[in-house]
Amino acid sequence: MITKNQHFVGFALMLALPLFMPAVAPADESDPPSRIARLAYAEGSVSFQPGGTQDWIAAAINRPLTTGDQLWADRDSRAELQLDGSTLRLAGGTAVSLLNLGDNVTQVQLSSGTLLVRVRRLDDNETYEIDTPNLAFSILRPGLYRLSVDESGATTAVRIRSGQGEVTGGGTAYMVRANEDDIFSGTDQLTENMQPNAGGGDSFDAWSADRDGRWENSVSSRYVSPDVVGYEDLDNQGAWRPVPEYGTVWFPNRVAADWAPYHYGHWSYIAPWGYTWVDDQPWGFAPFHYGRWISVGGVWGWIPAPPRPVVGIYVRPVYAPALVAWVGVGAGIAWFALGPREVYVPCYTVSRRYVNNINVSNTTVNTTVINNVYNTTIINNKTVNVTNVNYVNRHVPGAVAEVSSQAFKTAQPVSRNLVKVDQRALSSAPVRALAPAIVPTKQAVLGSARVVTTRPPLAVQTRAVVARTAPPPPAPAFERREQAIQANAGKPLSAAQVRQIQSNEISTKPPVRIAPAATPISHTAPPAAINPDVNRPSVSRPSTVAVHPKDLPPVPKPPSPGIADSALERQHLQQQQQMLAQQEQARQRIQQQQEQAHQQLQRQQAEEARKQQAAQQQQQQAQQLAQQQQHAQQEVARQQQARQQADEARRQQLEQQHQLQTQQLAQQHAQAQAQLQNKQQQERQAQENQTKSASRKPDRPPNPR
Repeated sequence: MITKNQHFVGFALMLALPLFMPAVAPADESDPPSRIARLAYAEGSVSFQPGGTQDWIAAAINRPLTTGDQLWADRDSRAELQLDGSTLRLAGGTAVSLLNLGDNVTQVQLSSGTLLVRVRRLDDNETYEIDTPNLAFSILRPGLYRLSVDESGATTAVRIRSGQGEVTGGGTAYMVRANEDDIFSGTDQLTENMQPNAGGGDSFDAWSADRDGRWENSVSSRYVSPDVVGYEDLDNQGAWRPVPEYGTVWFPNRVAADWAPYHYGHWSYIAPWGYTWVDDQPWGFAPFHYGRWISVGGVWGWIPAPPRPVVGIYVRPVYAPALVAWVGVGAGIAWFALGPREVYVPCYTVSRRYVNNINVSNTTVNTTVINNVYNTTIINNKTVNVTNVNYVNRHVPGAVAEVSSQAFKTAQPVSRNLVKVDQRALSSAPVRALAPAIVPTKQAVLGSARVVTTRPPLAVQTRAVVARTAPPPPAPAFERREQAIQANAGKPLSAAQVRQIQSNEISTKPPVRIAPAATPISHTAPPAAINPDVNRPSVSRPSTVAVHPKDLPPVPKPPSPGIADSALERQHLQQQQQMLAQQEQARQRIQQQQEQAHQQLQRQQAEEARKQQAAQQQQQQAQQLAQQQQHAQQEVARQQQARQQADEARRQQLEQQHQLQTQQLAQQHAQAQAQLQNKQQQERQAQENQTKSASRKPDRPPNPR
């Protein structure tokens, strides 16, 4: 239960910072939603009414749905809508309308029938609300929710398999937790009737669980961002293979031999994006609104939006109506799929941040290139031909598709209306970044499906619902938008232009009644084992300290709205987060201004210091020059003295060497004389011996016998 003091706890931190509220940039207000709903499944008789039209048409798989669109599943029929973090499943006899589908709001009108909602992720800044004829149901946790509205619209049954939500209506609010079944009746006064646990559910629950299994066991989830709508349909329709330079690429395996992306489907006009591709393949949503295509060895493969990184910055994939470039060849309309690192340029009014996000979240692309394209094509309004980009898919055989202008703007099937492309003309044809500015026909808004008579009963169509969050005004009638688009030179209308039309138009849609301020009604909660969130620890609130912005410590992270026990508390925590974010921006802006003033003062002081330093440098240079001259003279004297000392040392060394050589020569001479005398003495002795031998008589010979 929320107390009066808790209503204002988020405003306590306001006192810690100056109340500077930065205005939202006008360009950001013109950005279309980054999220979309996809019609992923239809069984039986399912019809669809685009916002701003009175016609009901047969629901076409892969049709993107947005704010103002309605869906009807007739008796014994089923349908499924996929969002980036949740799934809506309709049982037979169910009427659903998208009251608001924005970046942070999912608001669904359930006028009749049964709706199963599977919420896989719920961001802190996201509001998720189901509005019925007698109550507004706010989803507070990821989980599985089933809501049923009876034929009269007088009662709403709420069953929660997992998660937590809050029912608001008739001035009261009821908390509904996991494994609880409640029936709420009345409009002016809401009455709760708790039911026993329904157990395993019916065939509709079983079918929904089987559909959930496809997502839970998806192989593609290893390679694709979890915020890409429809990636689970790729598992049984192709294979993932590693490709050098491009990473892991998905290749479809059940297509025609001449198949190429953006060839089998039609162009539908969906506001605010304009012409949007709707593919014929059952898996044909994710690969045509996210990522890029590449031809590898003559086979087309899809490079997905990057998965959520373990660490670092993550940008949620931004939905694009069609990721193609346009070719000015022939008299018709021609296009081909964008390849990796090629910039997608929206033809609708957007901000620089949107252009950056829609590209960096779907492919690896240089932000400098994005800024250049944005400045040239959007800021300067130049629809110039792109001549300095080498599009990798432009010259791939069969990549370019062309149809007549009539077939293009009337949602005719492309594969049956292809115009043969002259390859020689194609080689020199200009490539344009922006989609052609062609005024759509009503058929383009309805799509290629036929108009049907199957629609909700009139009582259901005119039934008002209760809402906690005020939705935007209904979409203007197509006839009014068509005139404005024609006056806008065929370009999609901006948000400001649409608001102008809405202000002058009387809506025929049933009104949405905003729920009055609610008093929480408590009842016995289930055991803690069933509802573990009951005993969660309380959140400490930061204290108020009035200090100068520059001297403030880092602002503590506010409590997560995911811990809220009521829609009011969740809304309050969201506002607190937004306020803290705005205050932090204001603080940073003030610090930047202070830093700029400080830098300017520093520059002035630096200039004065530079002048003083220049004078000091001149004096120092003169002193250094005198010192250098003195040092040079001292060095010359030192070198002369060193040379003299070296010469004296060499002279003494030479004298010593001369004396040593003289002594050695004398010794050698004495030795030679001694040897000569000894030799002469030996020779005289030999001569004396010979003389004595010669003077001696010879001996008498012996007598013979």
